[in-house]
Amino acid sequence: MPKYKITIEYDGTNYVGWQKQSNGSSIQEGIEKALYLLTGVNTSIFGAGRTDAGVHALGQVAHFELEKDFKIDNIRDGLNQHLRPSLIAILKVELVSDTFHSRFSAKKRTYIYKIVNRRAPLTTDKSKKWLVFKKLNINKMIKESKFFLGKNDLNAFRSINCQSNTSIKTIDSIEIISNKDDLMITVIAKSFLHSQVRIMVGTLVEIGKGKIKFSIQNIINQGERSKAGITAPACGLYLLRVEY
Repeated sequence: MPKYKITIEYDGTNYVGWQKQSNGSSIQEGIEKALYLLTGVNTSIFGAGRTDAGVHALGQVAHFELEKDFKIDNIRDGLNQHLRPSLIAILKVELVSDTFHSRFSAKKRTYIYKIVNRRAPLTTDKSKKWLVFKKLNINKMIKESKFFLGKNDLNAFRSINCQSNTSIKTIDSIEIISNKDDLMITVIAKSFLHSQVRIMVGTLVEIGKGKIKFSIQNIINQGERSKAGITAPACGLYLLRVEY
């Protein structure tokens, strides 16, 4: 059967996350319903990553198989037609080989986290960024972030709900860019633990506030979740792209 890869953009504010759940609407469920309306066949889709409730995506990837051939443009436009008015958009559709898997074939995933560091409340960026009132020490955050690089046991940076068999992960890149009140943290790795990026960001922010006095290296070495910082709000996190 033909296998298709789709690149997806969505606002996760009003969704329970990527994965289908009984307690609300999910991104996966929305796309599968649109696929049924387009093809008349119940079709399962498989995503590259299970973004949590409130997390957004600029380049999520999923794949599915259909029993018959469809033109690429017809799939993209048909799905977008049936997805309206939900805030989910299919950016691109590609025909891929039988061996392709959106999750297991992925080589790198890039997440960005957006922060606004100011006293005034958010307006247009509400539910899109994390508002941090206290002035942050950006230079200290940048310095400490470098301890995440490379292969480490990141047990202190995963949620209690994490089901991964190992907490050892390799961070390929972490970058913090500040532009006036706006702060963006970019993290690249092959895979992540549950809530890992949000806990990393929450810890860096608490270091920037001066609430955490010891280093990231010390937290990694101790390996205890209680030593790391808070879990940053979901609203500031975006799955930027998945590389194959």
